[in-house]
Amino acid sequence: MLLKNHLIEVFKQSSLENNFLLKENVVLKWVHRFGIDSLNDLLIHSSLQKENQREEENQEQMSLIDEVHEENQEQINLIDEVHEENQEQISLINEVYEENQGQMSLIDEVHEENQEQINLIDEVHEENQEQISLINEVYEENQEQINLIDEVHEENQEQISLINEVYEENQEQMSLIDEVHEENQEQIWLESFKTLENSEETNCETNYLKISNNNQIFNTKKDPNQINQYIKKPKLPLPNIKNLRKWINKDKKAS
Repeated sequence: MLLKNHLIEVFKQSSLENNFLLKENVVLKWVHRFGIDSLNDLLIHSSLQKENQREEENQEQMSLIDEVHEENQEQINLIDEVHEENQEQISLINEVYEENQGQMSLIDEVHEENQEQINLIDEVHEENQEQISLINEVYEENQEQINLIDEVHEENQEQISLINEVYEENQEQMSLIDEVHEENQEQIWLESFKTLENSEETNCETNYLKISNNNQIFNTKKDPNQINQYIKKPKLPLPNIKNLRKWINKDKKAS
């Protein structure tokens, strides 16, 4: 019995593992030991055991299926709860969407207004660009005029420098002329002074001649040496030339 049970267990195991060589060896041993007539016992016993195993496996699978079904029911319940929550959230989302649609309409209106303002700004920008181009043209023309003015200014500066040089030369010449004029004034004063002296001498001589003639009429016996003494008047001494210049300058200041 122990050998039969052992062979039956090995045959079942080889059937489960689909090991054909092991099954053949078990069958050969069974036939050799117990005869070919008892081979059905081995096959029937193994088939019954297979069915029992299958039923056990099916029971286990059913229990597993029941457990999975219960878990699925729990998950379905959770899904239903989540679905209800999602429905509430969807309703809230729909409300928010409607509010957003209203805001989007307002945003579209504001966008249109902004587009109009942008168009106006673009027009003003174009006008400003035209004005800037005109200003640039005027600026270039002014720059050209400024360059011409600078050139004229440089030429005027050169002329002014030449005029200053001529003025300095004229000042030098004027100073020389003033010196010559002073010298001429001194000479004129000297000549006038000499002329005055000569005129006084001439007047004195004429007066002495008249007096002498009158005296000769009344006194013809008078000594001729005395007459010559009256006629000859001593000349006034001329001042020193250095003192003469000071005297002339004082006379100019007094006049």
